[in-house]
Amino acid sequence: MRLIGPEGLKAKGFDFSRGHLWRLIKAGLFPKPVKTHSASRNMWVEEEIDAHIRTLIAERDGAGAGR
Repeated sequence: MRLIGPEGLKAKGFDFSRGHLWRLIKAGLFPKPVKTHSASRNMWVEEEIDAHIRTLIAERDGAGAGR
């Protein structure tokens, strides 16, 4: 299991402002981070972010299937 920080999110295409990111999390539209005790910072489970990307792709592909 690998944790990624904001830099890792940006590398995966999520270049959101901090405020926008938290609005998405609060609305249940983006995976919740975990707080690391050693660095006292928020990190995301990479597999959860990858799963979120797969969901976005599936939603995109499903929305255009009838066209």
